[in-house]
Amino acid sequence: DSAMKCPQCGRELRKPQRGLFGKIFLWVFYIFNAFMLLWVIGGYMSASEIQTTTEAERIGASIGTGLGLSMLFGLWVVGDIITGLLALMTRPKS
Repeated sequence: DSAMKCPQCGRELRKPQRGLFGKIFLWVFYIFNAFMLLWVIGGYMSASEIQTTTEAERIGASIGTGLGLSMLFGLWVVGDIITGLLALMTRPKS
């Protein structure tokens, strides 16, 4: 009754379940990605609403937007690696 696979044919009888920490880390991974996506979209939308009068202000706003979005993408990649590894290390074993 407690076997995960049939001892004769190897057919999977039931799927292994994630533990409590595995579920928590997986949800942290999902929530982090959703939050970062909203943050990038919000940053881009607010940067496009900047009212500039001179060419120098327009160039400065574009450079600032590019730097800010680059930093957000860098933070997103680092956070994805960390949360993804935590979710991967706590996946159920078969």
